[in-house]
Amino acid sequence: MPQILVVEDNKPNSELLCDWLEAQGFQVLAVDTLSQAFAFCEDHIPDAVLLDVKLGPEDGLSLARWIRQQPKLLHLPVLAVTAHAMVTDHERVMQAGCNACISKPVDFKLLRKHLDRWLPLSARLQHAPNVK
Repeated sequence: MPQILVVEDNKPNSELLCDWLEAQGFQVLAVDTLSQAFAFCEDHIPDAVLLDVKLGPEDGLSLARWIRQQPKLLHLPVLAVTAHAMVTDHERVMQAGCNACISKPVDFKLLRKHLDRWLPLSARLQHAPNVK
């Protein structure tokens, strides 16, 4: 069962994402701060991260940038979830190293499409013999 790390500081949004993911058959761990997300990713490798771009005063994209600098996490799909839907916002998300940018309110069909796209690739890369 794939494990998804949800990084979202808005409790109703977090609950909605977690409930939907669990109903889709995923194991879910939810955190609401960047420090919790960094700590989790240092000790565990989830199958994907759903990342809120704006976590209170913090920039959630700092987690995506950090993930892309960690050799053991290079394969990790990071799907950004944001209330900011401007083209420049989308570009900033992708430049930070996210695999996809999903606008709020979340289109769950689109989220499922991205999970279906990125999770199989993540699993193949995570278990490849030359990945450390």
